Amino acid sequence: MTTTARTATGTAPRSAELFQRAEARTAHNYKPLPVVVEHAEGAWMTDVDGTRYLDLLAGYSALNFGHGHPGLLRVAHEQLDKLTLTSRAFVHDRFADFCAALGDLCGKELVLPMNTGAEAVETAIKVMRKWGYEVKGVTPGQANIIVASGNFHGRTTTIVGFSDDPDARDGFGPFAPGFTMVPYGDLAAVEAAIDENTVGVLMEPIQGEGGVVLPPDGFWKGLRELTARENVLMAADEIQAGLGRTGRTFASDHEDVVPDLYVLGKALGAGIVPVSAVVADRDVLGVLRPGQHGSTFGGNALACAVGHEVVTMLATGEYQARATELGALLRERLEALVGHGVHAVRVRGLWAGVDIDPAVGTGREVCEALMARGVLAKDTHGSTIRLAPPLVIDADDLAWGLDQLAEVVKG
Repeated sequence: MTTTARTATGTAPRSAELFQRAEARTAHNYKPLPVVVEHAEGAWMTDVDGTRYLDLLAGYSALNFGHGHPGLLRVAHEQLDKLTLTSRAFVHDRFADFCAALGDLCGKELVLPMNTGAEAVETAIKVMRKWGYEVKGVTPGQANIIVASGNFHGRTTTIVGFSDDPDARDGFGPFAPGFTMVPYGDLAAVEAAIDENTVGVLMEPIQGEGGVVLPPDGFWKGLRELTARENVLMAADEIQAGLGRTGRTFASDHEDVVPDLYVLGKALGAGIVPVSAVVADRDVLGVLRPGQHGSTFGGNALACAVGHEVVTMLATGEYQARATELGALLRERLEALVGHGVHAVRVRGLWAGVDIDPAVGTGREVCEALMARGVLAKDTHGSTIRLAPPLVIDADDLAWGLDQLAEVVKG
């Protein structure tokens, strides 16, 4: 591992300079660790001073296939030389294949491509409302969608309006009506909240930003049965949880659930270009007509080329199997830390939430200590850190990264 001399703050000279320049000229809507990355390959990132770091975040699961995956880069480079954007005013040659492949992966008839995860969530909200008025017969203007406490679906004003995270919500109102919050994982609460104006339930099968929070066993299947019985759409926000992360193509697959709408993003663009989508059958997505929803960049040629390659890679099952195999190592090593600087862990595939003992420090402090040891991770909600290594990580590298975590929390 290449290293360089560091300043008293732990950041090497050029990194410190560039970090300070960035902080001086950007809005402080993030509080990044003081590392300035210049190059990355696989599960490793190298900063501007030549120090290497093991990436245990993978861009919040956007980099499921690692940094610089050669097959994905080849497709992107080839497409860059041909065509990048037409807008949806015209059809390009990569569009049909991408939509068909993604629809087949999901077992659904139609695909609506967008760019970011938040855009996909907003799209799902609009579609569920439109379906409610045109198909279910809800009184115009009265549609309601049930959401969960602890949710994270993005940061638009509509979405933060149904968040219970004060950092996301406070100071950004007034908010749009039409949402009812219930405790996450409480099926009886969902059932009690459904009325004649309920058009959908929007939830994450696993709450990523919340700290990789898993619902009780059977909840997701029960939610599918309840929504089907009550003629309410079920929208699964698989933006972080989906596309191989949990050891299945979708986190919903763990309970053999097929929602009415898949809401996808992050790994669909492989960390190369923003790609998101809502995928559903014709009786749901078919409620949209020309002029009612759109995106200049959604479904662009470069995005479709990259997204199609992602779907092709997932269709082999190789990455899902790898997440399952490495996830067993992740679980074993993390569970051994419970009672030794760690209060609790939650693991599904190659994804984990680790609750740090306050006596050890905050989640941020643990991440700073890991950075000093050459490992990059991310804290959330004060005392929790999230681990989401690229699915291509080498088992020995993963074990080494977990060794560093053990050294930090055990003191």
